[in-house]
Amino acid sequence: MNQFVLNHLRELEHESIHIIREVAAEFEKPVMLFSVGKDSMCMLRLAQKAFYPGKIPFPLMQVNTTFKSREMIRFRDAVVKDSGADLIEWINQKGVAE
Repeated sequence: MNQFVLNHLRELEHESIHIIREVAAEFEKPVMLFSVGKDSMCMLRLAQKAFYPGKIPFPLMQVNTTFKSREMIRFRDAVVKDSGADLIEWINQKGVAE
């Protein structure tokens, strides 16, 4: 990668971190949606960087559709535990009933 691309990526990362800090400071009860996908993992890493060495000051929220495998839920739990963040899980009760 050339220097321009690296500098541009760093600038985007810094801007993202600034936005995350601003949301945490300006809103009463922010949460970060967390689907365990690649975009959510990237956002989690940015939140960790934004508040390092402290804890992420808002919880992660996952909408559990009940369609993900048990392995995915175990992975989610391990990632959340390693991050030190709190997790709010909303479970699709209709999916549980079926």
